[in-house]
Amino acid sequence: MSARGNAVSLEEQIDQWRSYLNRRQAIHSVDVAELEDHLRTQIAGLSEAGLAADEAFLVAVKRMGDLDALSREFAREHSDRLWKQLVVSPADTGASQAAARTDAIVAVCLAVAAAMAIKTPALFGLQLDTDTGFYARNLALFVLPLLTGYFAWKRKLSPRTLIWLAAAFVAAALFANAYPFAPLGYTLGLTALHLPIALWLVVGIAYAGSRWSEAGGRMDFIRFSGELFIYFVLIALGGGVLTAFMAMIFQAAGIDVEPFFESWLLPCGAVGAVIIASWLVEAKQSVIENMAPVLARLFTPLFAVVLVVFLGTLLWTGRGVDIDRNLLVAFDLLLVMVLGLLLYSISARDPRVPPGVYDVMQVVLLVSALLADAVALWAIAARISEFGFSPNRVAALGENLILLVNLAWSAWLYIRFLRGQGSFTSLEHWQTSYLPVYAAWAAIVVIVFPPVFGFV
Repeated sequence: MSARGNAVSLEEQIDQWRSYLNRRQAIHSVDVAELEDHLRTQIAGLSEAGLAADEAFLVAVKRMGDLDALSREFAREHSDRLWKQLVVSPADTGASQAAARTDAIVAVCLAVAAAMAIKTPALFGLQLDTDTGFYARNLALFVLPLLTGYFAWKRKLSPRTLIWLAAAFVAAALFANAYPFAPLGYTLGLTALHLPIALWLVVGIAYAGSRWSEAGGRMDFIRFSGELFIYFVLIALGGGVLTAFMAMIFQAAGIDVEPFFESWLLPCGAVGAVIIASWLVEAKQSVIENMAPVLARLFTPLFAVVLVVFLGTLLWTGRGVDIDRNLLVAFDLLLVMVLGLLLYSISARDPRVPPGVYDVMQVVLLVSALLADAVALWAIAARISEFGFSPNRVAALGENLILLVNLAWSAWLYIRFLRGQGSFTSLEHWQTSYLPVYAAWAAIVVIVFPPVFGFV
């Protein structure tokens, strides 16, 4: 079908949607023109992200269903069509079929390339079980450049942008491998942990393309990250079941396949699954992205209760927090989870809707997390004053200070929104604009910490 044909088809679908809303105006008081403008904005953004016109319309209507009762009714009445479009590959035209096949082929080839990349060091005598330091600090470099290449191809990025992205990965490879790290040292572990965080921003720039400078483009990348995590976990669970069955049937034949699992299946499958999961998210945008906000809505009150009970227990007992290394990691993961809950709640919320009970719960969660972060910072400062500076303590101090700023300003903006003194959009802009701060700190840990602390 030609571009003109696609445009006509899209306009016919919008007319059908508009007619439905006009027929139902007697029951629901709606501003059809305003809703149509919002729908077209959604379609334009999805089309720019690479979706076909029909698919962009259906995904936009599905998203509108979260904001508007009439669009939700329209989606329900056309559920069979929506389901086929969102679950089955779009195949209404030869062009869309060819594009879907090309995407699939490229994704599979890149997944195979990632699997080959993680096994290439074995040609030089490096093994996963003995050279853990090498693999730990280079793990992100086996897969993220290929994932970035996939999005660069999808978004048709300019040569200048490609050069900057490639330079970032080259610099990351140099810093990860040129430093004389002590075997299994602290700075080696910090590099292995923070390098993927810094490089994930590079993936985000490729994913958002020209929209990275916009809050909406960065929020789309946040949505993608959540969907990717969900898909990856599902693939990992399925892979675990497959591996168990393989072990069982080969064991029945007297064949030990454990070395194959450890040396080939697990590492190759893990890096390949990142590419495949990303392709699935890209191909089926908004099929599973709603799971992240649903999970956020479910776990927000639970996390809030846990933090409130924890803080109340500290006050009741009058005890401080003796934070060791493992507990500190758990604390930071908890705070990151709180930010994740906030981000995915923001991504699914209509900024035009007035504050409600769930927004109050979000503020309770934010304030509780802020106080918990302050407790963690106090404990870190106490350990530094007692035992001195170390790579882990300084890294933890910086990360918790960054989290403190993010949580504090988010709580302030949310409280202003609850009191009718600010807009919800300002909260979204703050969260998306703050993302580079985390990547910048991760880059500092990777580049600066090893020489400062003597590579120990």
